[in-house]
Amino acid sequence: MKRIIAIVRPEKLETVKEALFEANVSGMTISQVNGCGAQHGWTEYFRGTEVLLNMVPKVKFEIVTDDEKVQPIVDIICDVAATGNVGDGKIFVSPVEDVIRIRTRETGSEAV
Repeated sequence: MKRIIAIVRPEKLETVKEALFEANVSGMTISQVNGCGAQHGWTEYFRGTEVLLNMVPKVKFEIVTDDEKVQPIVDIICDVAATGNVGDGKIFVSPVEDVIRIRTRETGSEAV
């Protein structure tokens, strides 16, 4: 099993979520996060003083899935979230040792 973490632009939340639902990705966790990277943020003025805001709002999707489903999910996210501009986001894929459903104590793929 693998965990996919995708960090995307906030305006892509609904389109990515709907594309994943259409692909029968049944479970995901979505969080609003802030980060900094190549986008570098922007400058605003607060009480006449210039302030650099380098924490940019993003949306984080977390999905745990079987190994064979990883590439199709990554392809969907890349296709839907891409604008071609700096700040489109990143996808991280990492192994998951086990999953336990608390209610039934099912483990592995049955718990996902």
